Amino acid sequence: MSAAEFDAYTQGRTFTYGSQGAPYGAEEYLSNRRVRWSFLDGDCQEGQWYEENGLICFTYEQTPEPQCWSFAAGSGGGLTATFQGPGSQTELYEMQSSEEPLACPGPEIGV
Repeated sequence: MSAAEFDAYTQGRTFTYGSQGAPYGAEEYLSNRRVRWSFLDGDCQEGQWYEENGLICFTYEQTPEPQCWSFAAGSGGGLTATFQGPGSQTELYEMQSSEEPLACPGPEIGV
């Protein structure tokens, strides 16, 4: 999937991604290739994405090293994403998407 196709498919939406039948995380795709990611724990990371060598790469405020993925339309119509890094076999798939923003209440404070 090219950067233009990826942007057209994702911008203004929030996707929940799954792995091996369980929710893995969610990402909100904002304007200007900005993103907001959460492992569904209420804590969110701001980031951005760009295309490099046909891959979609992400950098985040707490993880500045690029994380590059190949995205494709899955057989069921949603996105599939395969991590393109050393030693990783991570594959994610779109479980659901919405126009609602990602919930980011942050980590709990106190006991």
